[in-house]
Amino acid sequence: MIEVVILGAGNVAFHLFRAFSEAENTRVIQVYNHLEENLNYFKDYTNTTNRISDLKSADFYLLALKDDVIADVAHNLKDLPGIVLHTSGAVSLNALENLSNFGVFYPLQTFSKNKLVDFGEIPVCIEANSAENLEKIKKLTLEITKDVREVNSEQRKALHLAAVFVNNFSNHLYTLGAEICEKNQVDFSILRPLIKETASKIESLAPKDAQTGPAIRNDQKTIEAHLRLLPKKNKDIYSILTQSIQDFHGKKL
Repeated sequence: MIEVVILGAGNVAFHLFRAFSEAENTRVIQVYNHLEENLNYFKDYTNTTNRISDLKSADFYLLALKDDVIADVAHNLKDLPGIVLHTSGAVSLNALENLSNFGVFYPLQTFSKNKLVDFGEIPVCIEANSAENLEKIKKLTLEITKDVREVNSEQRKALHLAAVFVNNFSNHLYTLGAEICEKNQVDFSILRPLIKETASKIESLAPKDAQTGPAIRNDQKTIEAHLRLLPKKNKDIYSILTQSIQDFHGKKL
């Protein structure tokens, strides 16, 4: 049985806890968070602590923490017996270089506590400070997903940047679209089939080949009409995205 300790109690930690708890050959023996009140959910299922000094011996320690604190927390983990892994897309492997055995376990997915995911379909990017540790991390990862990718720190940073564009930025655009609908008393749900089809298209088309809309058509009258409808705070976003589409596809305003 592979024993795992999770450090963190946020969205990523919640889903990692669920995945490793349900896997056949892994067991989460402890969850750590510096705020004890954030551990309430986990207390019914495993040991918890808010003290680094009380961490149990385990095969793996997964740091599902904010990027800014990973290096600082790692400095306090030198005496642990297992492999320490951070789960960040943007933090280098070298953030853990003060340790003897370390690596990266980066699940490329968006996580919310109130939305369950099928971890078996999630690509997990792994990296390690040695070939031996990489094989151990791969074995751990295969317990919860069939999609394991060996990705170095520079590639992972680029992937994380790409993910911000396709996930975080696009979700913000959904939010702005929902705001427009609400302002005009239209139910946002009417756009859901369009959102699904837009995402579905890139299963068979390159994103650049799936582009539609007034920008790529250079439909100036529609663009100007849209800009008149928008509040000032959103005009720049619309104009920048329109210009970006046209620059990419070789059109001019």
